[in-house]
Amino acid sequence: MFLKKRIIATAAVIAMAAAAVYGSTQEMSQTQDTGDRLQLFRGKETIYCWYSDESLSGYINAAAVSFGEQNKVRVIPVLTSDSEYLEVINQETLHSDQIPDIYLLSSDSLEKAYLAGLASKVPDTEEICDTDHFSQAALAAVTYHDKIIGYPVYFDTSALVYNEDYLKTWATQQAEKELSGSSDNDEPVGEGEEIIEEDSLPEDQTTEQATVDEAAVNALAEQYFAKALPSTVDDLLNIADTFDAPEGVEGVMKWDVNNILYNYWIVGNYMIVGGDPGDDRNDININNPETIQCLEVYKALNQFFFIESDTVTYDSVIQDFIDGKTMFTIGTTDVVKRLEDAKTDGSLTFNYGIARMPDVSTELQSRSLSVTGAAVINGYSEHWRIVLRRIWRKDILTDYMNVPVKCRQAFMRQRMRATEHSPYLPTSMRTAYPFRKCWRQGTSGCNWRYCSPRYGMVRM
Repeated sequence: MFLKKRIIATAAVIAMAAAAVYGSTQEMSQTQDTGDRLQLFRGKETIYCWYSDESLSGYINAAAVSFGEQNKVRVIPVLTSDSEYLEVINQETLHSDQIPDIYLLSSDSLEKAYLAGLASKVPDTEEICDTDHFSQAALAAVTYHDKIIGYPVYFDTSALVYNEDYLKTWATQQAEKELSGSSDNDEPVGEGEEIIEEDSLPEDQTTEQATVDEAAVNALAEQYFAKALPSTVDDLLNIADTFDAPEGVEGVMKWDVNNILYNYWIVGNYMIVGGDPGDDRNDININNPETIQCLEVYKALNQFFFIESDTVTYDSVIQDFIDGKTMFTIGTTDVVKRLEDAKTDGSLTFNYGIARMPDVSTELQSRSLSVTGAAVINGYSEHWRIVLRRIWRKDILTDYMNVPVKCRQAFMRQRMRATEHSPYLPTSMRTAYPFRKCWRQGTSGCNWRYCSPRYGMVRM
């Protein structure tokens, strides 16, 4: 028994490490199989690693094989549906002899897991749970009442996605306007107005000479493009005001106004809910002057682009961006794969980029919301010491996302300014999770209760 208890904290994230050899992922329905299954590993300690995101399969399988070979154990990844994910882990822990020893869990569910006994404080055996290895937001996300109850593995946050080709077009337009001496108030030639033909120009001036020099336009356009990414909301509105949209463009910017993840950035730096760790009920400040100013700017921004909540979804705004109907949108890390897939199948025909969200103004900063995915050790596992033996070795601190470097760096820069929500979301954004108060004994008459509807945001 003691040997079993010596294996579970290394696998908590070694099960996340990338390796060259890929194992096979068990579906949840197969975890109850017995008999000749895995005869090769008979006699070895077994660690079950649960997760719900299929895109992580290759990453986790590779780490499972690597960890098993290094520690003479077998690690069985178990992919299961994210519907009632924590409840299923609870039931498996109660009624199965194949208890999920480690599992990946979103930071907004860590409190539920901890109070249910499915997570516990983890020792920092490799001394890596510090700001040298993680942002403060990541550490705060896995902290509950001053206890680290999970290991940060990956994160999701929102960033500005832009059509690079349209932005270059806008830069060229501004250069042409500046060199030709025109202004935004110049009116187009109206009906009945005379159009000057080349023959009517003075003898010493030709149409070519009257036209702005192309080389000068290109040089100035490069300068405009170098500074084109909006650093404030005013910059964004200026682009929208001065962009002569080509055919097919329906609007300069559109985003999902229904989801907090794509909208919190504008108040995230000043709205305080729960303090830095997000669990201090006495640290609430949502009605301060800065937050009110930010909300006024958000209202004006939404009205400027006239986005009706019942006409957009995250999927629809990303599709509009792919179709070239908008110049800007707001996306989370999953947008990179979708855009790369669209490039592969030919439906996306332009260059795109990803940048951090603009500040509210020169005086008011923005800060996006982020969600951390954590590796959690089941408080009722028999193998926790094994997992902790080699957990989070420094050589496995790699990014699991197979995305273009420029995109990964953009999201990382955005994360450095992010506000982490952990471990709670507003009740409108989640379903309360019932759990047994004394389910360890499985006694009858246990009281079910619900997590209180708390609003927790972890700030950088």
